[in-house]
Amino acid sequence: MRGWQDNDATLRVAFSFDVRRVAAWLLLCAAVALTASCARGPDLAVTPLKPATLAALQSYLLSHKADVDQFRLRGPFAVTADLNHEIRLSATERINADLFLAAPAGKAPLVIFMHGYESTKESHTYQAMHVASWGLHSLAVQLPNKAAWSTNGRTLARLVNFIYRSPEAIDSRIDVSKIILVGHSFGGTSVSIALAEGARAAGGILLDPAGVGRDLPEILRKINSPVLLLGADEHVSETRNRDYFYRYVRSGVAEVSIRGASHEDAQYPSQTAQTTEESQLGFVSALTAAALSLSVSGKFDYAWASFSGSFENGKLFNAKMK
Repeated sequence: MRGWQDNDATLRVAFSFDVRRVAAWLLLCAAVALTASCARGPDLAVTPLKPATLAALQSYLLSHKADVDQFRLRGPFAVTADLNHEIRLSATERINADLFLAAPAGKAPLVIFMHGYESTKESHTYQAMHVASWGLHSLAVQLPNKAAWSTNGRTLARLVNFIYRSPEAIDSRIDVSKIILVGHSFGGTSVSIALAEGARAAGGILLDPAGVGRDLPEILRKINSPVLLLGADEHVSETRNRDYFYRYVRSGVAEVSIRGASHEDAQYPSQTAQTTEESQLGFVSALTAAALSLSVSGKFDYAWASFSGSFENGKLFNAKMK
């Protein structure tokens, strides 16, 4: 499989889904200090849409029939990558993150990705790049990846509130009223804790979330922001206490599962050979529709409407909302 070409057409790097090669590629990009986009993601077709701005894209999408499959394509906007970007929350606290900025000059939402257990920010590189190509700036953060999910949740809340107060620390084009949190596996617990802590986020998207702890139900009951759970196929792989996230969030929550997808498919690139690009694209297209929906209306109505065809053909199932 081939892809990943910079905007100046000066670099083309062969890659596989082996995370070690992905990591090596990212280090190469940092070493040569590219100022343009270092990556375009896998060799997916690009949408035929050619809007000049995010507002123009949103206007077009809302005036046409919603279809999640269109978001399997790469978006219309160029993306600039700033890898291993250091965010200084205070004199003593710093966060390492990969920042992906969409090209349009106007204000745009920010989507923050939180990895799961024994995983890394690089496991969400393609997702972050893909979302940015549809006009939403993205930030994939690296936090402790073992047994620190409550702490990570509070850190995410501080990060969101820091960006809300000082968006120029990341990029002055960030629309601070539209910060969206995305978490995979136990990272979904961290996102839930951040929302329960009152982070200034528009809402959360949980990628096959997992959780433990007696206090998890009470944490979930405190969430007042919209939440969408994008789940794997539980006939393929089961996730610990995933049912809690829909059951205990009181309202404004929806859930849908992706047929045939495993837990690891909710990452892109995945770290396991058992996953498939088809299932990973299922997650990334639904994620993109959800993030655009939340950024436009503060709800998941547009995304839910875009899922209708996939409900009918069975690609998406287990649909419910309250």
